[in-house]
Amino acid sequence: LLYFLTFQGEQIINNTYNTRQELFEKKVVRGSILSRDHQILAQTVVTPDQTEKRVYPFNNLFAQVVGYSTHGNIGIEQMKNFSLLHSNVYIGEWIDHTIHDEKNIGDHIVSTLDVALQQAAYDALGAYKGAVIAMDPATGEILAMVSKPDFDPNLINEQWDQLQLESEDSPLINRATQGLYPGGSTFKIITAYAYLKQHQNQFQDYSYTCNGILKDGENEIHCYHNTKHGQVNFIDSFAQSCNTSFANIGISLERSKFQTTCDELLFNQALPIDLPSNKSFVPIDQTSTNEDVIQAAIGQGKTLVTPMHIALITSAIANDGILMKPYLIQKIESYKGDEVESFSSKEYKELMTKEESAIMQELMYEVVRTGTGKKLNEASYTVGGKTGSAEYSNQTKDSHAWFTGFAADGNKNIVVTVVVEGAGSGSEYAVPIAKRVFDSYFN
Repeated sequence: LLYFLTFQGEQIINNTYNTRQELFEKKVVRGSILSRDHQILAQTVVTPDQTEKRVYPFNNLFAQVVGYSTHGNIGIEQMKNFSLLHSNVYIGEWIDHTIHDEKNIGDHIVSTLDVALQQAAYDALGAYKGAVIAMDPATGEILAMVSKPDFDPNLINEQWDQLQLESEDSPLINRATQGLYPGGSTFKIITAYAYLKQHQNQFQDYSYTCNGILKDGENEIHCYHNTKHGQVNFIDSFAQSCNTSFANIGISLERSKFQTTCDELLFNQALPIDLPSNKSFVPIDQTSTNEDVIQAAIGQGKTLVTPMHIALITSAIANDGILMKPYLIQKIESYKGDEVESFSSKEYKELMTKEESAIMQELMYEVVRTGTGKKLNEASYTVGGKTGSAEYSNQTKDSHAWFTGFAADGNKNIVVTVVVEGAGSGSEYAVPIAKRVFDSYFN
């Protein structure tokens, strides 16, 4: 009992099936959720007849990440349900309210979310399905998280039945953390790192002649649009996103070590994030066939990743190999602004050495300088990244557009990861979206 009360109390009360929440709601007006600069993202409005209504001033903008507080909770509404239904008011005020059978006001949650950046990401994604994540790689703060299709949480009661029926669009799913996609060429970040670990400085001697197609038994891999890249080294292969070269790299990897590298980069395991998320999956082990390895090396086949996972790997690369634990909450305050609890950045683990991350950074810089991310080359800030076009059906023209990258200008740093469902080329569709988010952050 002591263990559950001390260590598991908040988690148990946060469970949407716990009817104790109804008791708290009878005594406390649910607190507000705020942006990093204290703009209201969610609040409870009490009418003169004492009716309470949960209001979301930004409508659809923060739908999945802030969530809703009826029909079960999702997002921050669920994460911090315990705090929102607890009140740290001054004891005299608490006694006065209790005597007069009045409710106290719950604590406020100050998030890490940036309204301007969220708006830029939301507008940039437009009518497409997909997700955009922006975070600070030096702190782990999540600055923006957009998922589409979305919904208006102000209308959740009226539209609940319809939202439940929309299985194809799944607007209630947070694609940023729960969406599982073939990673396409963004997975070449992992393949390149695995090759780097297995070959150390010898990666500089790598050379391959790309004729636009690679055949290995019955397996046949094509470069995007059957492009013939010609003679390429390791850096060229990455910058030009050469499928045949990376299929060749994949075959050369020792499979057990490839599997270990994937595990070290958090594949096939839960991510260190408080929001509900899915595990990314790479089907590589000692028994893997050439076909399995070839497909995995270019982010296809059975390999599936979440945008959040790709963002975390990118953050570690940008932060000299150190992954900071991603977080969404800055602090908890009483409704009068007195601090109840604060949260700061914490190192989660070292995903790679500083020297290894420096090489990976250079690979990603080259993508922007000379490769598939050239549309970012004229930006006023320094940026590196990786594009991807991930096929998801038997029709090779059907592909998700990916981009993940980092940018810096002075002391400001940011990571942006984008996936656009069914759009096509990452360089054509995902890169412009990322650029609008970068521009909003630095301008």
